[in-house]
Amino acid sequence: MSASEKLRAKVEQAVGKAAQAAGRATGNEKLIAKGLAAEAAGDTREAKTSATDTGRP
Repeated sequence: MSASEKLRAKVEQAVGKAAQAAGRATGNEKLIAKGLAAEAAGDTREAKTSATDTGRP
């Protein structure tokens, strides 16, 4: 995959972690859940790019 997809995965993961930290600091359960979802989306995107990269020579 392209470098932009890898970067996008890392950004999603970072945004998710930041949202979780903010949610924990304020006690906002909804923000924690949104952060977990964003981080999971980044993890999924990263796994997808890794899987397609391993198939290339």
